[in-house]
This record gives sequence, structure tokens and C-alpha cells, in this order.
Amino acid sequence: MALRLASRKFGSKFLSMLTATSSLHSHATSFGFKEVREEDKSQLVGNVFTNVASNYDLMNDLMSGGLHRLWKERLVSKLNPFPGMKHLDVAGGTGDVAFRILETVNSVKRRAIQDPSNDNLHEETEIYVCDINPNMLNVGKKRAVERGLGETKSLIWAEGDAEALDFPDNSMDGYTIAFGIRNVTHIEKALVEAHRVLKRGGRFLCLELSHVDVPLLKQVYDYYSFSIIPAVGELVAGDRESYQYLVESIRRFPPQTQDFRRLSMKIW
Repeated sequence: MALRLASRKFGSKFLSMLTATSSLHSHATSFGFKEVREEDKSQLVGNVFTNVASNYDLMNDLMSGGLHRLWKERLVSKLNPFPGMKHLDVAGGTGDVAFRILETVNSVKRRAIQDPSNDNLHEETEIYVCDINPNMLNVGKKRAVERGLGETKSLIWAEGDAEALDFPDNSMDGYTIAFGIRNVTHIEKALVEAHRVLKRGGRFLCLELSHVDVPLLKQVYDYYSFSIIPAVGELVAGDRESYQYLVESIRRFPPQTQDFRRLSMKIW
């Protein structure tokens, strides 16, 4: 698990970064361990998440032993949500991160309610849950209703592409993407869009699974990933291939200290 955090900063080098990020295109044309045409990847990934949507959070529990919940809690604590914030959670269709952000905001609001001078308390918090897959969004909306959040104005569900966000420049106080950026066709375009929509001083947080470098742990991790997870996917969700892809996509994602971190530093 890797958690990346950056504050939005401006610099002239940002304007030329598009030509400096071509090294990531080899990742953009991968679909797991297969090489596919860029124009095909989005549809292939879409099919995977259409297949796994109804069992997505259950499978996350089974695959991580419930650890994904702790990782998301840490993500939200690093975000430091506040009442009145405008936040964008990308690839967050099931609402898992957005619900945690809203819960934290409401907790802060309850503690600060006795201070009438706090202007943020009077502003409506807006948490946008953006996902390219409508099936994932439908799962999130259903979960919101089950949590009694179906009518809240603070949760806004939006179908959209991380590479071409339909949000204004400098409009968001925060941007999160959890277990989603490795599925984007052009990672550099998604990062440019994140930078564009964030206000100056806004926070970008990326939560992603990554590589294991310790030899013994790597052997255990590889066996669990390639032998156990697809089998569990077939048993629980009746879909081995989709979970095989999810495992492979983790291995194709750049290691913590390589391309992704260097690319992020070029933008921020």
C-alpha cells in the first residue's frame, strides 16, 4: 500500500510536462499483463468493473483481510476534511471514501457548532463522487440510501472520465483517488486534470497498491495474489478473469520510487 500526498503548487515547468511524460505510455497500453490498443483499454477496464461492481467492497475485504478500510481511514485523515470544503473523489463509485470524508466533516462540524464565528459551518460541503462506470455509481447511490444519506446535498454523484474532468479550474479543495489510477489509460492526463481542478493549496491524495521488495514476503504475496485472489473471485463473484486482471494491474503499476513519483513531482 502506498499513500501519496501533494499540495498544489504552480511553476513554469508544469506547462511543459506533457512532453516529459511519454515514458508512462507503456503502462497506459497495458491491460494486466496483456498489451492492448489505447482505444480499447477503457472499454476492457469498464467491463471488469461492470462485472465486479456488486461484489466490489466484499472482495476488497476478502483480498486485503479488511486492511483496505484502515488504508482509507488514513487517506481521509491525511486529507483533513473540513466543513464547507469542495472535494472530488475520482474512481470512487461505491462511495467508500466519500462516506468517510462526509462522516469526518460532520464530526468536525458537531465539535465546532458552538463557535458561531466559524463561517465554514454555514457553507454547504460538496463531495463529488466521480466514476467512469455507471454500475459502480449505482452501487454507491444504493449504499448512500442504506446509510440514510440518499437525500443529502453534500454527496453529488457524477459519471465522468479522470482524463477529462467536467469540473472548472481551481474549483476543488481536495482530490482523492483510491485504487483507481492504475486503471486509467493515460495516467499523466489524469494527473494534469487533478492539478487543473485543484485550488492553489488544495490537496491531492492517491491511495494505491504497489510492489513488495522483501524476497520472502514477495513470494508469499505473489502466491496469494495469483493463486488465492482469482480463486476467491471465482467462488464469491463467479468471475475469475476480472480479479486476475486486478492482480496483474497492480504488478504493472510503477513501483513507489520510480515513474509515478517522478511524474507527480513534475506536476506539483
